[in-house]
Amino acid sequence: MAYAVCHSLIQTIDRILNLDDKKYPISVEGKRQIKDLLARIETIKQFLEKYPKEAASFETAVTNAANQAEDVMEHFIYEHYCWNLQADKMAAVGRPRNRTNILYDFRELDRVMEKISPIAQQMAEIQQKEEDEQQHGVRPATATSSAPVSQPDIDIDTVGLGEYLKNIKDVLCGQPSSQRQIVPLTGIGGIGKTTLARAVYNDEDVINEFPVRAWIVVSQKYNTQNIFGELLYALEKQIPDTLVDKSETMENQLHRILTLKKYLIVVDDLWSAQAWDNIRKAFGDPKKCDGSRIVITTRDETVAKDVSSTSTPIRMELMSPENSWSLLKNKAFPDRDLAPDMKKIAYDVATSCGGLPLAIVLIGGILSSAEANTKAWGDIAKDVKSAVEKDNEFGNIVAMSYTYLPVHLRPCFLYMGGFPEDHEFRISKLIKLWIAEGFVRDENQAKDYLYKLVRRNLPLITDLKFNGEFKSCNIPNMVRDMAKSQALDENYERRLTIGYPDLKRLARAYASTLRSCLTFQSSESSLAGLRKFKLLRVLDVVDTDAYSLPAPVFELFHLRYLAFGCPMEVPHAISRLQNLRVLLVHHSKRLRQHSKDNVDLPQEIWLLPLLTHLVSFFDLLPDPEGVASALKELLTLNVVKKLICTEQIMGLLYNLKKLAITYSGDKYPNEDYQLHNLVLLTQLEKLTLVVKKGSLLQVKSKPVFPKTLKKLTLSGWRFPWEYMKAIAALPELQVLKLTDHAFEGGAWSTFDYENDYDEESDYEEVELFVKLEYMLIQESDLEDWETESYHFPALKRLVLNRCGKLKKISEDMGNILELKLIEVDRTNESLLECARRIRDKQEEDYGRVLIVRQI
Repeated sequence: MAYAVCHSLIQTIDRILNLDDKKYPISVEGKRQIKDLLARIETIKQFLEKYPKEAASFETAVTNAANQAEDVMEHFIYEHYCWNLQADKMAAVGRPRNRTNILYDFRELDRVMEKISPIAQQMAEIQQKEEDEQQHGVRPATATSSAPVSQPDIDIDTVGLGEYLKNIKDVLCGQPSSQRQIVPLTGIGGIGKTTLARAVYNDEDVINEFPVRAWIVVSQKYNTQNIFGELLYALEKQIPDTLVDKSETMENQLHRILTLKKYLIVVDDLWSAQAWDNIRKAFGDPKKCDGSRIVITTRDETVAKDVSSTSTPIRMELMSPENSWSLLKNKAFPDRDLAPDMKKIAYDVATSCGGLPLAIVLIGGILSSAEANTKAWGDIAKDVKSAVEKDNEFGNIVAMSYTYLPVHLRPCFLYMGGFPEDHEFRISKLIKLWIAEGFVRDENQAKDYLYKLVRRNLPLITDLKFNGEFKSCNIPNMVRDMAKSQALDENYERRLTIGYPDLKRLARAYASTLRSCLTFQSSESSLAGLRKFKLLRVLDVVDTDAYSLPAPVFELFHLRYLAFGCPMEVPHAISRLQNLRVLLVHHSKRLRQHSKDNVDLPQEIWLLPLLTHLVSFFDLLPDPEGVASALKELLTLNVVKKLICTEQIMGLLYNLKKLAITYSGDKYPNEDYQLHNLVLLTQLEKLTLVVKKGSLLQVKSKPVFPKTLKKLTLSGWRFPWEYMKAIAALPELQVLKLTDHAFEGGAWSTFDYENDYDEESDYEEVELFVKLEYMLIQESDLEDWETESYHFPALKRLVLNRCGKLKKISEDMGNILELKLIEVDRTNESLLECARRIRDKQEEDYGRVLIVRQI
């Protein structure tokens, strides 16, 4: 943590030195002290990064001193902020205040400097000695932090799992009309149960076999209602809206869906038979004979036997030395042949891991990031053997992943370890949190750090976007346990609490130091202690039962990230949060089924100068008239309702990159939303426009799209297909999603667009959808779609769902060189057969692999 605290302190000092002197006065001597401290901390930070092994002995001392210095700095800012608030109130009634009572010059920093200065001196001496030895060739230079890396390729590695995979697929797909079966997978932690289950879950044959699939995680500390909520949320996206009655209980809705539909459900990380008894009642009729299957992973063989008396549990064994070596090679150097001496070291490392896949992939991450020479790898091999000799358990091998982790990545990793067991991280949220915490500078650096952690196999990617970008991840339980243990050793709790049950009790220990509070408690009382935490940067209380935030929240001057559950009141005082970057208002888990609950934002939302991401379910963006200043930092506005896109509004939101708007056609049928002004958002990359409950809005509200768009989602508009011309011409568009009759009419011909081009131009060179990679058409009355492959030159994935009148697509679509996947809902047999003919023809003519998947 020393590096992270030093990095944060440098940022805090920079903020203080750039504050308004009138509002935050600092004496000349005070500024000198701060600059002296800054110089020493920058030196220490460089040493920590350049000489991590030598810096280990200084870790605790540096962390404590830097924490103390930052506490002094931020308390200084907070006290002046509170004084300024009070002074404004007093001035309003003609009673000015004297500031001299808090004009001090950071005498507290003298004590910190007494601790920091000797450390900086010792580090300077060590650094000089290291540089002298390097200059005289005594030892090689220590590697500094690596350059930014690109996103690593992610594939589920099934080394050693082939036989398991085949056997499970036989059970799942072999008897399509048999009675429902439960398939238990068992084995020790880290053996690969989840990896095997995910490989089965994502197998193409399995996907085509089961109309409905879902993945739920139970864990040791589970909540039955939360599990039901997560399961229902996953299933609702795969069934018609008319299948269930939303007024029924979640349990009854689940029972109906899973009685009527053939399904595959993975129940991951089940710890007890009691947990299974609590959740199985929602899984429909256990005697139904449609081939439904439930796959369960558990460490406990007794649990595996208890959940199914008719199925023999599949017990996963430790890997053989040969498979251990193959797995290590795949993870550490898949595209590289090793010299004999290097290969021997790597083989010894693989076999020393005792056949545990988790240990092997973690060591593979270390080797892939280390210098490729016999000395560096030899040192790692010694550490692995030493870890195994100290303890027969695998904890010491897992801990090596942290020992070899660069110092700038450690706080990001430890942060993930603080979340609940089996927590799945949305990458977009995780990045926002890292930025708010001060671990990273911006989104690009955050992605780079994440990619480096993924290369070391610490977070495991659990879901991908259509284009292969990471969507979500988690960390294995053994890795999480190691991270939590390391965080306690480094006194991380003084800055961060996640899911702590009693904030009042926590306040007695850390009220003056805590920077982050994320609660997963469904209790209003968890907010009662917030007034004590004056230095909070991150506050996430989405899942509490409270309907209003306590007033002290809006005095948290340092707050950068605020997330809470809907519905909840947002007072005018939100304008006081001048450092707020992220405001997220989500439906809490208790209200996930009640989408009508809204939150209204006050006009003061326009007065947050640093606001970068605003995600909410509020009804209206308040009228900016009279108070607004341009939200020049705002990149995300999602989801806003009934936004009238006036020139003034577009001018205030000119840097937006992501915008989502929902209109209710029956509520405001005659409104002109001025969507032609969307073209003024010259930085916009992602746009979602949704109409609910039907409307005639398309008559008045034809949008004009900016040429910068990369992703466009339209839903419910019922535009005529001729409007597609403007979309086809967007030069950067990569993703197009058309849902709920976004376009209306039986015929769509892309040949019509060629009339807009010069008649003398080469017919084959007409360029439409030039960069489009993904296209979804869902719920459409389209019957006849005329097109050719050269109209979609970059298309990789085509999804046609609930297009019951569309019976065929042009066979020439198979000639799109980039096309890898066509997905069609399983009820449209004619369209499925057409897609399969295209697939077979491409394989026969060109040997190309084109996947056709049922959905």
